[in-house]
Amino acid sequence: MTSAIAFFEARLAFETDVSDVHADLEAGVAGVVVIDSRSAESWRQGHLPQAVHLPTREIAARAAEVVPPGASVVTYCWGPGCNGATRAALEFARLGYPVKEMIGGYEYWVREGFPVRDEHGVRARPADELTAPIGAACGC
Repeated sequence: MTSAIAFFEARLAFETDVSDVHADLEAGVAGVVVIDSRSAESWRQGHLPQAVHLPTREIAARAAEVVPPGASVVTYCWGPGCNGATRAALEFARLGYPVKEMIGGYEYWVREGFPVRDEHGVRARPADELTAPIGAACGC
């Protein structure tokens, strides 16, 4: 049991989900910087409205200009089939930033019905009933 407890505590220390990130952003939790680590083409296709675009290959050179001292970083990429957010989180960790990976990525942000920004403005799709209860919070 001890190893299982340590494993799950570590996951919660370094991972967050789209619902928790959305709640923190809506509540205006100070000191959280959400980083979209995808390509410029992906960013233009749509991104979290409050996110900062910083592709993984640019993190080492630009992190200090986009993340204020003392801030915590949340990274995301496309979705669960992509490890881009993991690679981005590793880069931030190497630089000494407190960081979490947003599991589910952009895909689950959209599927849960949260707003996205693209060249046409901010919009949201209806929640996918396979990922979130329609009209209610998950409750987990």
